[in-house]
Amino acid sequence: MNSIVQRSGLSVAGLLVAGGCLAGPAATAQAAPAATAPVGSVHTDGHTDRNGRADRRAERSVGIEYQAQPNFYYCGPAATRIALSALGKALSQDEVAKRLGTTEAGTDSALDTTRVLNELTGRGYRTTEIRDSVARPEQVDRLRSDVVAALDEGRPVVANIKGTAVDTVGNPHSYEGGHYLTLVGYRDGGDLIRIADPAAPEGEYWMTLEKVANWIAERGYSS
Repeated sequence: MNSIVQRSGLSVAGLLVAGGCLAGPAATAQAAPAATAPVGSVHTDGHTDRNGRADRRAERSVGIEYQAQPNFYYCGPAATRIALSALGKALSQDEVAKRLGTTEAGTDSALDTTRVLNELTGRGYRTTEIRDSVARPEQVDRLRSDVVAALDEGRPVVANIKGTAVDTVGNPHSYEGGHYLTLVGYRDGGDLIRIADPAAPEGEYWMTLEKVANWIAERGYSS
């Protein structure tokens, strides 16, 4: 069995006990939509310096239609739908859930989000797994490259995460049973990542790249 499926399968098997996509005190199914740019809008601030090196000031945000997940196990459909909204696909969460094979035990793995994103958009999404319990430096760098490349093409990234991480304003986000969320922007050349979280009260927030990578550890992402 593919390791990403096996690990995600074992993780989601405990979602009902752990609270599913809403494990932890920082999560709520009644998240209010955050203000977002119109679908398809993009902002960027340069990509190379005068010597042709990556410009650490570069930033980009992809316009999305944010929706909170309506129940404890729809984080996968909600996060995938947020990504699809940036690509002009306005499906319901129920339709996305059907395509993902989501049940009350959750959505199996990033392999499913990749498959559905490609089926509906044909945009060349691929699955990347961070197999270690803590992301190695090269895995952090790979995540940066993947996120920047995807967002530069207007494609949000869907990440399967687990555990607790703290955003840039100090708010913890805890999903011990596992969760899906969408990476919709970056700044400082990818050192900071903007997250659209279908279970967060504030809807969107920023987090450092390293924290995001460690949040994904032992799981995977679609980029």
